[in-house]
Amino acid sequence: MTSTINIATNWYPEKSLLVTNISGDLEISDIEEWEQSFKTTLDRLEDKTSFKIFVNMHGFRAVDISAHKRFRSVIPLTLADFGWKVGYVDLFEEEAKNMVYRNIRGIACTGAAHAHQDETKMDLYEQRFSSERERFFTDPLLAKKWIEELVDLPNDNRHC
Repeated sequence: MTSTINIATNWYPEKSLLVTNISGDLEISDIEEWEQSFKTTLDRLEDKTSFKIFVNMHGFRAVDISAHKRFRSVIPLTLADFGWKVGYVDLFEEEAKNMVYRNIRGIACTGAAHAHQDETKMDLYEQRFSSERERFFTDPLLAKKWIEELVDLPNDNRHC
């Protein structure tokens, strides 16, 4: 049985919050569509903006290994363009050493919350990679609450 697909990204300027949702049983084409919505939303941000992000992957499942590989690079590579090093990026040694961090148009990510249903993975990430500006959750409501309450930093206080 295929689950309902939800791939959408929204910008909430009053909260300096970007929320990207990806859930359902997804193929590469679905992941590419989600990535496009994610990047299109980022393209709409004003220059020199800072933002926090909630990456809601709760309910996401790649239908095969190629879809999973495609998915796993989107968040780290995209956020690297906005000065953010995702905590778990060093798990992928080859990719990590080739990462380039910059701030396109002066835009900076200043905090991140990630939610996914895999309790084992998220507990590991929370223990090994969480910080005062990045957390990993199995409950999307807790993740959203945490990131909304995280004080946004001015654009000159970048993560990397």
